[in-house]
Amino acid sequence: MKRVYIFKGFERFWHWAQALLIIMMAVTGFEIHGTYSLLGYAAADLWHTTFAWTLIGLWIFAIFWHFTTGEWRHYIPTTDKLADVIRYYSMGIFKGAHHPYKPTQVRKHNPLQLLAYLGFKLFMAPLIWITGLLYMFYNDWESFGLGWLDLSVVATLHTIGAFFLVIFLVGHMYLITTGHTVFA
Repeated sequence: MKRVYIFKGFERFWHWAQALLIIMMAVTGFEIHGTYSLLGYAAADLWHTTFAWTLIGLWIFAIFWHFTTGEWRHYIPTTDKLADVIRYYSMGIFKGAHHPYKPTQVRKHNPLQLLAYLGFKLFMAPLIWITGLLYMFYNDWESFGLGWLDLSVVATLHTIGAFFLVIFLVGHMYLITTGHTVFA
């Protein structure tokens, strides 16, 4: 039987590179925040910044790739079968029910995934990136007309965004274990 891949090679690379970069940014970010000490503040800050610019580059290329290949269409949210998918994850999965959604090369994500990705792209990503870039360019706020900003507020919002990202990641990692195989 021929194996069918729903996701293209670049999508797999983009997904796993993004996951690794986000995990490394969480590790270095929480060290910068003072949660623990593995690398030391200076090294953690350097690596965090390096991972951030790498992830920004990856996202820019991924956006270009999605738009030039038409793959962006796979992220248009829908409510079709949304109630069925929510019912499955809240009750059916514990009763051995079959998943109500089957991914295809035409429609890769279930409606709950699409809403989660929409939330990620509209709220979490902008929160973490805007506050991260503000934090990175703190010394230039006056020249950008942003001298009225409060660094502690920016830092707190960045940390809140990081916690949301960790929650998203943990949920994502849990859900990969719910298929017929761990990496299905």
